[in-house]
Amino acid sequence: MNIQSATAAQDRPELQQTLQEIVDSGLLGMTLRVRDEQGDWVGTSGVSKLGETAKPPTNGHVRIGSNTKTFTATVVLQLVAEGKIELDTPVADYLPEFGLDERITVRMMLQHNSGIFNFTGEVYPDGTIAPGIPWGGKEWVDGRFKTYEAAELVRFALSKPARFEPGTDWSYANTNYALATLVIEQVTGRTFAEEAERLILGPLGLSGTVVPGTSTEIPEPHAHAYYRYEDAGQEQTVDVSSSNPSWISNGGDMISTPEDLQTFITALVGGKLLPAELLAEMFTPETKVGYGLGVFVQDTGSGKVITHNGGHGGHAALMYSTADGSKSMTAALNYVDDADLSLAAAFQAASKRLVDEIFGPAE
Repeated sequence: MNIQSATAAQDRPELQQTLQEIVDSGLLGMTLRVRDEQGDWVGTSGVSKLGETAKPPTNGHVRIGSNTKTFTATVVLQLVAEGKIELDTPVADYLPEFGLDERITVRMMLQHNSGIFNFTGEVYPDGTIAPGIPWGGKEWVDGRFKTYEAAELVRFALSKPARFEPGTDWSYANTNYALATLVIEQVTGRTFAEEAERLILGPLGLSGTVVPGTSTEIPEPHAHAYYRYEDAGQEQTVDVSSSNPSWISNGGDMISTPEDLQTFITALVGGKLLPAELLAEMFTPETKVGYGLGVFVQDTGSGKVITHNGGHGGHAALMYSTADGSKSMTAALNYVDDADLSLAAAFQAASKRLVDEIFGPAE
C-alpha cells in the first residue's frame, strides 16, 4: 500500500466521511477506491465480518455480480475484432440448437433488446411477476451449492413467452449473457474462463479476478457476505460467502477486487482492449435507460461516465469511469441481503451519492 492510501482518511476526509455515512445507512462494510486529479485514494469503513470489529480488506475479493456483463461483452467484442463474431449476425447462426428467434442479433443480446425471458424472473409494467429459477429466500440458501449449466438456463428461459418482439424494446435479462457465454464457447472452442484469461485477465495482470465456474469458494482476503431469511417463523442469518454462482452464469458470476476493477475499466475506456470503432459501438446507449453493449452510459458533471454495478447475496461491486479515463471509482460492499432486497434503496442512494460527489451531478 502506498503512503497516500495509508493516510487516505487524512488526505480526503470528505470521502471518508461519505463512505462512513453510506455504511451507516445499512451496509456491513465498504471499500472505496477513487482515482482523479488528486491521485489515488483508498478508504474502508464498517466491518468485514458480523460480530467482529476488523474493517474490510482494502483490496479484498468480492462477488461482482452484473459487472461480469462488462467483462463478457468485452470478450465478445474482442472476438468481433478478431473476425470470429459479427454484431449484426443472428445469434441463431452461432447456436442453431436452441431454436432462437432469427431476428435476435448479437448486438441485441449484448444490449438487452432481444426480448428473451429473464431466467431469474420478470416483473411486468402492470406489476405481474413471472418467476424464474430460485435466487432468493430459504430456497436459494438451501440450494446455493447447486450447479446450473448455461444451456440449461437458456432452455428454461426459452420455454417462457418472450417479453417483446426482438429489437422493439429494452429489458434487462440475464439470459442474454448466458447466451453470450455459449456464443463465445461455440466460436472459440474454449471456455469463457480461458478466453477471458487470454484477452483480458492475462494482458492486464488481473491476478485478483476469477471466473469461478462452479467453484463455491472466494479467495482470501474477503469481507463476508450474509443472507437473512425466515424459516418456520424464525429469522435466520447465514454466511453465504461460499456459494455456487453458476445459477447466474455470465450474468453475474465473477469475482474481482476494487483495484482490478479499476485497472479493467480504465484500460477499457482507454482503448487498450478494443479498437476505437468497437469501443464507440460499446458506448453508444439505447434510448430507454442508456445501456450500451455491456455498460451503462451516464451523463454527469464530468461528462460521459461508463459504468456497471452488480450485487447479490451480501456482496456487491461498483465500477465507474469517465469516458476519457481521467476519473474512476470502484467499490466493494458487504451486507446482509434478503429476499425483499431491503438494501436496494440504500445501494442505489449510495451509488448516486458517490457519483454526484466524484463525477458531479447528472446533467
